[in-house]
Amino acid sequence: MKLEIVSPEAVIFNANVDSVSVPGINGEFQMLENHAPIVSLLIEGVVKVHTHTQDHEEFSDLSGKLTKHPDDDKILVFPIKSGTIELKDNKVIILAD
Repeated sequence: MKLEIVSPEAVIFNANVDSVSVPGINGEFQMLENHAPIVSLLIEGVVKVHTHTQDHEEFSDLSGKLTKHPDDDKILVFPIKSGTIELKDNKVIILAD
């Protein structure tokens, strides 16, 4: 599944991932490959990007925005204040503040 995280300043992340967890207005939820289409508002919290089977990807240049989870270096975390998310046809776009 393709994930793109965009802030008002720049594209922060753009790569294939296994899944993504986000802080929705009704609680945290996770999206996997072939998830039903969804559009949702996001609240303050942490976006968790799971990259366990993406060994071919190089995540060393994260521009200081995303960091590796302290317990699992195949999970990248990105704090947000708010935002929106759209998932359609295995492409996730997060517009984050």
